[in-house]
Amino acid sequence: MKAIIFDFDGTLADTLPVCFYAFQVVFKEFDNIDVTADEIKAMFGPSETGIIKENLTDPNHDNAIELYYEKYSEKHKELVHENEEINDLLLLLKREGYKLGIVTGKASRSLLISLECLHMNDLFDVIITGDDVIIPKPHPEGVKKALAQLNIKNTDAIFLGDSDADIQAGRQANVHTIGVQWLPNYQTLEFSVQPDQKISSVKEFIQSLTKCKYEQQ
Repeated sequence: MKAIIFDFDGTLADTLPVCFYAFQVVFKEFDNIDVTADEIKAMFGPSETGIIKENLTDPNHDNAIELYYEKYSEKHKELVHENEEINDLLLLLKREGYKLGIVTGKASRSLLISLECLHMNDLFDVIITGDDVIIPKPHPEGVKKALAQLNIKNTDAIFLGDSDADIQAGRQANVHTIGVQWLPNYQTLEFSVQPDQKISSVKEFIQSLTKCKYEQQ
């Protein structure tokens, strides 16, 4: 195993609350409707800009997108907290020599806000955002792009995510998939497409990785 690729929202960071908040402000401000967290989750797939363009009735998409980023940035530190366990995991994986990647549906602008706030800027060897693909997850384009940029074979990588779209993308890219439910907020309670593994804690993932490494020796 040479590369470990992660989804971001709900996998590496508990960012779903700030995403929900920013979308709720936008839909209230521009369409005068109250959207629930579940209704927002159902829109996930495209980047934030794509979600607004596809779902907002008000045609003033540019202003709505700017409001989204304003609220996302403004409330990030209040609603998203650094997770010491995740940070320690990433540093451990770096020390162990793994290549690290992110494949996310987020736009690069919001991802950069989160990476900066959470002090994760310099940890990843490849980052593929919703802006970097033509077709978002569950299509495997993003995962395949990450593998190509890392120059890693699909058999030498794993992809971790918290949603059905993540697992489908990973399986279609023929990488080992891990469904994670280790943060307070994640997208999928029951995976409709079964991952190769399901993991509910960072500790469990480290144990699994150590066992795999030991068996390969």
